[in-house]
Amino acid sequence: VSSMTNIYESAEATLGLCNSSCLTKVELRVACQGISDRDALSKPDPCVVLKMQSHGQWFEVDRTEVIRSCISPVFSKVLLVDFYFEEVQRLRYELHDISPAHNGLRDTDCLGAMECTLGQIVSQRKLSKALLKQGNATSKSSITVTSEELSGNDDYVELSFRARKLDDKDFFSKSDPFLEIFRINDDGSGSLVHRTETVMNDLSPVWKSFKVSLNTLCSGDHDRQLKVAIDFTASNGDPKNSCSLHYIHPYQPNEYLKALVAVCLCVNSTLTHSQVSHDFAVNFDEDNPECSGIQGVVEAYQGCLPKIQLYGPTNIAPIIQKVASSASEEMHTKEAMEYFILLILTDGVITDMADTREAIVHASHLPMSVIIVGVGNADFSDMQMLDGDDGILRSPKGEPVLRDIVQFVPFKDFKHASPAALAKSVLAEVPNQVVDYYNAKGIHPKCLSDYDESTRPFSP
Repeated sequence: VSSMTNIYESAEATLGLCNSSCLTKVELRVACQGISDRDALSKPDPCVVLKMQSHGQWFEVDRTEVIRSCISPVFSKVLLVDFYFEEVQRLRYELHDISPAHNGLRDTDCLGAMECTLGQIVSQRKLSKALLKQGNATSKSSITVTSEELSGNDDYVELSFRARKLDDKDFFSKSDPFLEIFRINDDGSGSLVHRTETVMNDLSPVWKSFKVSLNTLCSGDHDRQLKVAIDFTASNGDPKNSCSLHYIHPYQPNEYLKALVAVCLCVNSTLTHSQVSHDFAVNFDEDNPECSGIQGVVEAYQGCLPKIQLYGPTNIAPIIQKVASSASEEMHTKEAMEYFILLILTDGVITDMADTREAIVHASHLPMSVIIVGVGNADFSDMQMLDGDDGILRSPKGEPVLRDIVQFVPFKDFKHASPAALAKSVLAEVPNQVVDYYNAKGIHPKCLSDYDESTRPFSP
């Protein structure tokens, strides 16, 4: 906060505003719409920098917060400027894509800019304009700035919030809630006043206390209504939301699809999914849940998303048990005909850990392996435990796994690598797992000529 104050004070002195009579202070709120993706692998991390012109040069006055992975951000930080009625105060709003590794603007991409006068915004109260690229080329992106003149009340209030027993909105993990506070304007619309930090994987979050001026909170009007909304980062969330890991981008695959395709290049899958207390076929054909090749897997996934509501809790034991049931039937044939590989894509914490451990211990006696790919940046410590590389996994009753059948890999380690690198890592332990199983059963592999290609139950 102090650094932003120093920037503003320095800008005041540079712009020569300190000797002029200040008419009033003005709050500016900023939102952008339809930001174009500059990076094919990820969405932008937008930040708006406010500059003011003096003697033909632009000087930074203030900037918004950075919002990660968002193409239509609504910034919570209010930009405070002094409005001098007798002067023409030219403003420039620059939209930047801020890299997580840099807080400054040196290594960022400027996605567009808009210029206007402060008088225009104050008189119109709400100004929307297209963002211009370099060379003043128009773009589909736009920026909206709303203004409000402040009263003379400089009081602050300190607020703290907590919640209990929130609904779980995520598919594979607990929700990641944050709080947004809106004040109700005279026309009935709402203005974002404050956005808290996000509390990861917590349905009873306690947010950090914060201070906010009464001007910002309610324009000094103690009777003005406020609206408190609890939202979620939608780490899985609505596939129509660009912040969702399931978001279907028109030009590039999301992380789930990247992981699916990478592994399915080497492994054919029966595509089913676990939800609440049951599992269902993603192609909605319970009698024939198998997909034909990689394209079939991708089409089933994309076709499924608009037809379902993502919800919790995140139980993966049922799908392990279902595959184990098929593997158990294969075990009774006493031949090396089929070995099952279950691919699980998840973005965080599971809610049936005890049942999952029990299911894995049971499955370790069967011709099957489990591959878990962690998508996103959640805490995957539970998945690491299931892997068993750091020790022997045991059921809640203390029964150890007969053999290690689980391989966990975080997708973020391979986000910028080739699909082959991810496939190689997740499948690294499978050959030995197959050999160990059949050696323990005393089952020898058949010659390739013993198989009838026409009867194989999956596509190459």
